[in-house]
Amino acid sequence: MELLHELIGLTGIGLLLMAGGYEAVAALAFLVFEIRRRWRVPANPLAPPLTVLKPLCGAEPGLYENLRSFCAQDYPRFQIVFGVQDGADPALAVVTRLRREFPTLPMRVVVSGLQHGSNRKISSLINMLPSAEHDLLMIADSDARVGPDYLSGMVAPLSDPGVGLVTCIYRGMPTTGVWSRLGAMYVNDWYMPSVLVAWLFGHREYASGLTLCLRRETLQATGGLQHLCNHLADDYELGALVRGTGLKIALSSQVPRTGHSEDSLDYLVAHETRWMRTIRVLRPKSFRFLFLSFGFPLALLGLVMSAELQSVAAFRTSLLLAAVAARLTLFMTSRLRARAVAISDLCLLPVRELLLCWVWWRASRTSVVTWRGAEFTVDAEGIMRSVS
Repeated sequence: MELLHELIGLTGIGLLLMAGGYEAVAALAFLVFEIRRRWRVPANPLAPPLTVLKPLCGAEPGLYENLRSFCAQDYPRFQIVFGVQDGADPALAVVTRLRREFPTLPMRVVVSGLQHGSNRKISSLINMLPSAEHDLLMIADSDARVGPDYLSGMVAPLSDPGVGLVTCIYRGMPTTGVWSRLGAMYVNDWYMPSVLVAWLFGHREYASGLTLCLRRETLQATGGLQHLCNHLADDYELGALVRGTGLKIALSSQVPRTGHSEDSLDYLVAHETRWMRTIRVLRPKSFRFLFLSFGFPLALLGLVMSAELQSVAAFRTSLLLAAVAARLTLFMTSRLRARAVAISDLCLLPVRELLLCWVWWRASRTSVVTWRGAEFTVDAEGIMRSVS
């Protein structure tokens, strides 16, 4: 029994080491990425004509500001194609306002309810693609807000013929309310750090559907958007198809902001369960060990497990303090370029990470996800099927 208690205690010490170690590596990854941003690739002097594809669904908070940021770009020649599935979609009023504000900017609106599969975003993009005038394509979500050099920065890596797809990380931007803040913290304090840790160690499979930029010929070489129409993680699948052609995925130095408007705990949990379920589908082995990136809960578990190991009490306390210091360092480094740091979010960190544990556990127990008010089951290949 004494040996068992000692093994449990040593395991607890190991968890404390892992908690602090992961947070420290994540903070380092952010710092390396920021240094890399200062050495950003100069904009492609040719600036080839570009079509931005914007699928829309509803007048979400901040939609005008988000779409306007794409209209006000320092880019010589580009077109924006907006797509909706319903002619009564309130997002069309925002597009009408932008067309009056930017009369010289080529804009097209595609209204089509034609479904090509269970993924409604991809269905809209398939309907929109024939209206794209240019061979350089950007797929951008409606909740992205960007700076005036965004198009130039995203296009620049494609000057390398070995690059087939350009993507980016992003920063969560809350609207109002505690659930919105917790939603943004999911991105800023866990998801983006995990992406950059993988990037730091050479992982180059990340592709974010928030913004993807590629050549039309590359899209055609992958089999086209039709191949993605039933996939939950269409961005990841597109990235895999591009890599299958022998081309690379480039991580842009651009970091757009994305709005979070979660207005209830149920909505927040449903949203994050879908994301977690996506990770489970894409990387089932890695998903089982995601708890190793949950800093505070992991440190707390390690503290409890090692509590009876009196011989290392001072070491245990030092590890706990180091883990807390590493977590706070990550909190600050992940906000290096934020316009303001909400120190009050520090109070929400324990809540955020406990909620993260719950969402992870919930995603491991269900194959049902909720997306835009509809429910789908997801199989081991990432294929969505509507729950009737």
